[in-house]
Amino acid sequence: MSSLTETLAIIAALGIAAQWLGWRLRIPTIVLLVAFGILIGPVFGIIRPSEALGEAYPSLISLGVAVILFEGGLSLRWHELRQTATGIKRLVTIGVVLAWGFGTLAAHWIGALSWPVAMIFAAIAVVTGPTVILPLLRQARLRRRPASFLKWEGIVNDPTGALLAVLLYGYFAAPGGPDLSHTLGELALGLFTASLLGGFGGWLLGRAYLAAKVPEYLKGPVALGAALGAFGLTNLVTDEAGLVAATMLGVVLGNMGLPSIEEIRRFKESVAMLLVAGLFLLLTADLDPDILLALDWRSGLLILAMLFLVRPLTIGLSTIGAGLNWRERVLLGWIAPRGIVAAAVAGVLGPGLVASGYADGELLLPLVFALILTTVLLHGFSLGWLARKLDLSASRRQGLLISGANPWSVALAQALQSREVPVLVTDHSWQRLRRARHTGVPVFFGELLSEHAEIELELSDYGSLLAINSNDAYNSLVCAQYASAFDRRHVFQLASEPASERRKPAAGSRGRIFIDAEIQHDDLQRNWYRGWTFQATSITKEFGVEKFSAALPEGALPILSISDDGGVRLFAAEDRLQAEPGQRLLWFGPKNERVKPNDAAARARMSQPERLPDSNQ
Repeated sequence: MSSLTETLAIIAALGIAAQWLGWRLRIPTIVLLVAFGILIGPVFGIIRPSEALGEAYPSLISLGVAVILFEGGLSLRWHELRQTATGIKRLVTIGVVLAWGFGTLAAHWIGALSWPVAMIFAAIAVVTGPTVILPLLRQARLRRRPASFLKWEGIVNDPTGALLAVLLYGYFAAPGGPDLSHTLGELALGLFTASLLGGFGGWLLGRAYLAAKVPEYLKGPVALGAALGAFGLTNLVTDEAGLVAATMLGVVLGNMGLPSIEEIRRFKESVAMLLVAGLFLLLTADLDPDILLALDWRSGLLILAMLFLVRPLTIGLSTIGAGLNWRERVLLGWIAPRGIVAAAVAGVLGPGLVASGYADGELLLPLVFALILTTVLLHGFSLGWLARKLDLSASRRQGLLISGANPWSVALAQALQSREVPVLVTDHSWQRLRRARHTGVPVFFGELLSEHAEIELELSDYGSLLAINSNDAYNSLVCAQYASAFDRRHVFQLASEPASERRKPAAGSRGRIFIDAEIQHDDLQRNWYRGWTFQATSITKEFGVEKFSAALPEGALPILSISDDGGVRLFAAEDRLQAEPGQRLLWFGPKNERVKPNDAAARARMSQPERLPDSNQ
């Protein structure tokens, strides 16, 4: 099939399908993309992207990578460096030099490549690639520190490795022979241009945003156009330096404190997600099986050496004294997937090396593809497992973050804490947090909408947010702010007061209604002062949700369900009450009331429902 329209349509549809299946089946999306690409290309021959796209094929790959790096730059926040600065600096400086040096030695002595080809292969292998690592981080749910190390390394080293490979190629394949001064001049000129267009250009664009020179609806498209412009103009000066410019522009914009930066990030994230899927499908669908057949046993040993020797040595030596614990060093020493940039650069430089008289240059592309496929599969399937074994992944218990300290919310936190559910109560009033502090409930003192909260809060242990302040508009702001972090399905707030129904925010800018549309803040506080408490009832096969609902005291409110592993699921007003056998339902009701099974069989099997600590004591 050679139709350009059909090729792009298939790529787009399969890319989104792979993203959804990866989320649904909890399989690394990158692995599915590689599998789909191989099936529609080399296996069934449905499409051949390089033939359908023609000369536009490498250009589309390059533009897509530039946008992905720009989006990655937007996600790099300077505050992440406060805890990880030394480690990240080592990874993007000393780490690059060591990875290139060790990789060159392995490629020459183990892979039997000539020194020029070995050096270029090692430079390409420096690229760990945000096209792979960012989707993996999204699914693996690492804690903030190890995730920051991998994210910064991938985004910064991607253009660094590509630029290094191109400069080495220019040095060895120069028509007049190697010329070091010319190569260094190209590097200096490229970096200067990238700094001017990416760094200074990004600052000017940010100032224009702050001065309201760009309307809100154009801010996302203008940022995207600026990134592509900086990429293209810088590439006219030095090949691949445009990737540096696009990354720098994203980093500068992302750290200028722009009021609309979250909307720009969400816009770019959607574009980048589609591009990552499309580019991986394009590259794998265009893979020629004969390429991999050119590899021999030395090539296999080289791939193994890159995984089990070069990477661990690089991380072990570059992070000495950098403040990383042994668990973080083990994780970083294993996880280093390569992606689209490595394949694109190898596809361009390999034939050029052969034309310049380096016969083993024909092995460059198959070696890089073998490295990509191996790392994507091994690291894609092992990242989550290894992170859990090393205690570097987010808690699987999916606890609750509560915005707003009041008697009712603190009592709820106490009830969850007694069940070993991760819970955190936040408020900007130290006085309102007093009750929680005195009872030992974890608290965060500060404004939840501030940059301070973004820096200090570790959200990885929490799967849901409940905004329960007395101000409904503030609750809506909190839910809107954290909807992307928790997923909009897991942010909740109380219903608006009837009098303010006409003034309440639209459904898309607020959280889901918690418990019931008729229950408001004052209702919960009033019943707490009347002596109502939180109690938990076990759900069994004999005593299911229907019988629980029938036995629930009049006026009592089901709040949430607690799973065996300590995860919670809050009940929304529009949802039907659901719980599986083995789970506990937490409900809020009169102090002396109990939920009792009605049938004799259930009563015989089930002990008295657990009563949680009296929150009024």
